[in-house]
Amino acid sequence: MYSAQLLDHFQNPRNAGEIADADAVSEIENPACGDILRLSLKVSADRITQAQFKAKGCVAAIACGSAVTDLVVGKTLEKARALLREDVSAAVGGLPQASTHAAQLALDALSAALSQIKQ
Repeated sequence: MYSAQLLDHFQNPRNAGEIADADAVSEIENPACGDILRLSLKVSADRITQAQFKAKGCVAAIACGSAVTDLVVGKTLEKARALLREDVSAAVGGLPQASTHAAQLALDALSAALSQIKQ
């Protein structure tokens, strides 16, 4: 069963879309389930100023994509890199064991995008 927070992120996703002049864009696919998450970031003065996502996948994947954008906007690159799967899970009110892959997908997309940004 999904939490009310997770369902809210799924039904009312935050920061959906793509940043046209993004500083970094990543697209990650989970080969086991086929979920795809595309994440774009805008950075200024070592801080994430904007994050948007597009997702094709399960309810949890869309909710975690939404949550990760909420979590990183305003954070320094260092703090964004330090996010854990538990942080994403907590942001959606918890995940069923079978859906923890969704939080990892969001973090993998974040990590791939952050790796494109020069320090």
